[in-house]
Amino acid sequence: MAEMCRRKRETEIIGPIKTMTKSEAERKKLEYILNLKINSNEYKIPSSLTFAHAVKHYREIFAPRMLRQSTFLVADGHLKVHLEADWNEIPVEHIDIDAVNEWIWKKRQSNLSWVTIKNILRTMQRVLSCCSNDKKPPFSQEGLAIPERDKLQMKIESREAISFSWSQAKQIAGEVYKLDVDDVLKEQYATLFILASASGLRCAELFALRINDLDFKAGTIRVDESADQRTYIIGPCKNVAAYRTVLLADAEGREALLMLKRFLKGPQTQTSFAFRSKRGTALRETSVLHTFLHPVLRTLGFPQAGMHAFRHGCNRRWELSGMNPAVLRQQMGHSSAVMTARYTGEIPLDKVQEAFSKMELENMEVIGKRPRCTGSRLVVYNQQTRGMSGRRTMAV
Repeated sequence: MAEMCRRKRETEIIGPIKTMTKSEAERKKLEYILNLKINSNEYKIPSSLTFAHAVKHYREIFAPRMLRQSTFLVADGHLKVHLEADWNEIPVEHIDIDAVNEWIWKKRQSNLSWVTIKNILRTMQRVLSCCSNDKKPPFSQEGLAIPERDKLQMKIESREAISFSWSQAKQIAGEVYKLDVDDVLKEQYATLFILASASGLRCAELFALRINDLDFKAGTIRVDESADQRTYIIGPCKNVAAYRTVLLADAEGREALLMLKRFLKGPQTQTSFAFRSKRGTALRETSVLHTFLHPVLRTLGFPQAGMHAFRHGCNRRWELSGMNPAVLRQQMGHSSAVMTARYTGEIPLDKVQEAFSKMELENMEVIGKRPRCTGSRLVVYNQQTRGMSGRRTMAV
């Protein structure tokens, strides 16, 4: 690809010196330049800026000012492993959707997933846009040449994301108490998994929770910090929507808060972490997974997953309970309704059956009911009678 896009110096021979006058040579030169359409509005002056220059600007200026350390580390991995070797010598003006489509198929042939490829291209777009005048990338991912069958498969896989229901979360917590570890650790991690399932908080938000973020009387949890799982630094939340106060007013939330209150019994420093290591620092996700969650999942025969599976389960539980979509989005800290809908995924058959059972129960309660009247005449349908004759009855 670099050979295709590298600039070349070209020489045009317009005629022999001995048989051509200066005026003829000048005329031929002008004709040649005119044919190049250099003076047309469509012509773009070539630039010497390459992808390597854009990367340098990104690393030295843009990323330190604008990105979280964890975001930059992921992007830098994309650059070093996938992008710089193929694109460094390419002029920025030659990077368009056609060149990108040619590149992604080479990556696809090396067994890279479409999800990974799209994430790498997001990094590439950010690198190119941060050094452009209009701050826009030179290509859109909407133009990617992804086969329709692969697009469908990606959508199916996104619906199959693992989620843990409330009952599964309680099974997980119960199994934690059987682990061969200190009793205090058992209580801490059982409480952590229950609260994750009840609140839908991201693991980075759970690990950054402090005592003064908890209001047991109001039944709320304040989210205003996040624990970076790459640098282990407590910093800002993921996005603006992530700053929120989560209300735990349902039965699951009340049970989780009661369990948390029991765990935090005794005097506590208001700024200390609710869940902490022996040194008093925030927990690390790798330690939580390898030491506690994954061993328990293997014992129970559950699919291996991370802390995010509790968040998916909470989103689904609240949505199926009939929570207002705007309230649900705020509770979850999602920046868009699309993300909230994506979290629902494929609803398990037992939940579908439960929904049908609830519908039948509601229909049974409606049949035969007579509304109360306070003197005014009211026309109602008696459903039992209507099913046989279609007649109306008058209730006074």
